[in-house]
Amino acid sequence: MTTARKTTTLFLTVLGGLLVAIVGLVQGWPGWTWPALAALLLMVPAGVFRVAAQRRGPVPVSFEEQLTAAPVERTECRVNQVALPSLWDDYCFVFSATVRWCFVDGPGRGPVLNPAGLAVDAVLGRARALAEKREPGHASLLQYELGGALSRMCPDSTGHLRAMAEDISLTMLDEDRERLDRLAGVRKDEAVWEHQRKYEQSKRRYLGEDVLKDTGSAVVWWLTKNDEHVAKTVADLPLLAQLTSAAKDTDIPRRLLDMLPHQPGGAGTSGTGTESAGPPPAEPSAADHLSEFFAAMGFQEDDDRRAMLGRQISQLIEQHNRHETAEDLLRRFDPPRPPASDTGAGPAPEPGPPAETA
Repeated sequence: MTTARKTTTLFLTVLGGLLVAIVGLVQGWPGWTWPALAALLLMVPAGVFRVAAQRRGPVPVSFEEQLTAAPVERTECRVNQVALPSLWDDYCFVFSATVRWCFVDGPGRGPVLNPAGLAVDAVLGRARALAEKREPGHASLLQYELGGALSRMCPDSTGHLRAMAEDISLTMLDEDRERLDRLAGVRKDEAVWEHQRKYEQSKRRYLGEDVLKDTGSAVVWWLTKNDEHVAKTVADLPLLAQLTSAAKDTDIPRRLLDMLPHQPGGAGTSGTGTESAGPPPAEPSAADHLSEFFAAMGFQEDDDRRAMLGRQISQLIEQHNRHETAEDLLRRFDPPRPPASDTGAGPAPEPGPPAETA
């Protein structure tokens, strides 16, 4: 019987004795009943506690016995923030898990001083074998894959124990995740651009090698585009001929040159069958306007008054710093005289002033 039980039994015995004594004194019991009642008080509590102890089962271990008991052996540990390499260099997975193990019984096996180290090494080796074959962008998928692969108790390399892992967490560093997002965006944009480039190349190849291979192919293609309207296609033959010639960088066939329109007043057609349009006419100069003025006044080309007035107007313009216009007027209306001939004739006299002014 433990100390607690002894104390409880003594307390109940004293309490019961006091109650019986009070009742006996009140009722006036005879003297011979007192020894019998004392013996009964000592026997009844002991019997009651014995029956109760048998019903409760084995007696719990006392505090002193717990202090001297063998320590419970630990079979799990937590692993946090371990970097596992991925398929790409410089990108790692961050691994966390609870590692559990159990010993393998076998003959001749010595004690293991650090079973947690063996278990963690075995679990990390299995996790690394999977992680280094996966791209870093699939961390969430790899987490569930590791949850299945590490859920079985597998022996370590020494054969002393079997290990597994649970509560697995697999993440990426924030800066690595941002880099992966940017790379994914660039790859998507590049894929779209590549498809657009191939589409343009295919379209150019179709137009250059099929549609505009020659004028006949262009005509057939134009017929299909215009719902087989023959009249419109015939009217567009010159345009198709020029388009095919420009696309192939060749001359227009001679049989199609007569179909090409000619500009009125044009100088003819060139070797490529297109009209040879000259440069646009220049705007009239000051000399042209002055010549029209002389013609309106009735001064003919051989009239000396044209030269005299042209020289005077040139001098006036020269005073206003319009040197180019002044020189242009002199060249037009008062050109320099040719040198004298060898016949001995003197230089021609300058024309005098006219008899009457204009």
